[in-house]
Amino acid sequence: MTTATPARTTGTDTPASPYQSYVYAYPHKTAYRRLADRPRLDTLWAGEPKDALSLYLHIPFCEIRCGFCNLFTRIGAPDGLTGAYLDALERQATTVREALGERAFVRFATAAFGGGTPTFLTAAELERLCDIAEHRMGADLRAVPLSVEASPATATADRLEVLAARGTTRLSLGVQSFDDTEARAAVRPQRRADVEAALGRVRDARIPVLNIDLIYGIDGQTEHTWLRSLDAALAWHPEELYLYPLYIRPLTGLGRRAGDPDPAWDGQRLRLYRLGRDHLLAHGYEQRSMRMFRRADAPPQGADDYACQTDGMIGLGCGARSYTAGLHYSFDYAVGMHEIRGIVDDYVSRPAADFAHAEYGRRIDTDEARRRHLLQSLLQADGLDLDGYRARFDGRTPADDFPEELSRFAGRGWLTQDTALLRLTPEGLAHSDAIGPELFSPAVRAAMAAYERK
Repeated sequence: MTTATPARTTGTDTPASPYQSYVYAYPHKTAYRRLADRPRLDTLWAGEPKDALSLYLHIPFCEIRCGFCNLFTRIGAPDGLTGAYLDALERQATTVREALGERAFVRFATAAFGGGTPTFLTAAELERLCDIAEHRMGADLRAVPLSVEASPATATADRLEVLAARGTTRLSLGVQSFDDTEARAAVRPQRRADVEAALGRVRDARIPVLNIDLIYGIDGQTEHTWLRSLDAALAWHPEELYLYPLYIRPLTGLGRRAGDPDPAWDGQRLRLYRLGRDHLLAHGYEQRSMRMFRRADAPPQGADDYACQTDGMIGLGCGARSYTAGLHYSFDYAVGMHEIRGIVDDYVSRPAADFAHAEYGRRIDTDEARRRHLLQSLLQADGLDLDGYRARFDGRTPADDFPEELSRFAGRGWLTQDTALLRLTPEGLAHSDAIGPELFSPAVRAAMAAYERK
């Protein structure tokens, strides 16, 4: 059984922990339920704007499962499974593209390959993946920002050559730590020499934006070793850096600590966050969110993280979400290995007609749309544009819709507002992972708490 726990609070004005939950999507898929009516995609998309869609292709395979990972991903693939998965992805793409309607009215503004690890695929399979995005979906990968996730072990020269030639503008490499001991503690066995070699290959491929993911809060990590990892990353002059706090969740390799409040660990993660933030700011990076830091001279990549939360996203693959204004939908969701294998096997066996319907999802009413807009804006360093909120929601303001929450955040020193913007203070950004869950609706909290996958 997999459970998703909503934010814990103390019952006072202070949250139990600054590290409640990494809010990368709202509502989370643990709030989705089977859709009894199985709505047709052509009906769902009939009235939607389709001139600036996001396209996401999900590859649910990894060579190893990191100790902190709770993503929908399968470790390894028996002979033939990746090819069968791409066959199913192509069937799904063909069906979804037909549901979107006339090609003249459909345009993709951004694209991303995620996972799992997309570069688990061979170079030839990556070519086919790009062909599916271009020829089946109609995305012009060389004309829009295309982001791809990779691991050091799978960032080989032949794969990177394919990605660069097909228009990849951003390559995100999950390094996590340049310290071999810390990598082992996070159950990500890798050698720094191999990481450095992978980074050299990425730079040789001349993909415009290199992002390096790092994690703080690993057992045994100190301020000194954290700074060493940061400096090792900075030596490659990455256009972006993402700094993630270590989370330990149920059904992960490090899950023994999941759910146990640890004020000392919280304090250590906050110290390391502030140290990392200040170090990157001093080296010419701009903070875009709690996690994201971008070099001031980096080429633009379209909207920042969370931009895919806006209405109009097509997700292909068994772990991908899709968004319309009134419904978020996907396939079944799990974290446990047995359940994930079953979902992948079910996906690859589906005929094309099965992909014409939405099966799991959550309806988005006006209240949830407002919460989602507030979340995706407030957790960015630029904050929420008040005029934009009024224009979208019939002249209302965030204070009209969320007076208690915003008053609480302001009282903690986390929030500031002027005539144009509502935004988090530096300390508010540091507590983003407490702020996000406090904005979840009671209905979403209840659905997440009740979720189980047998």
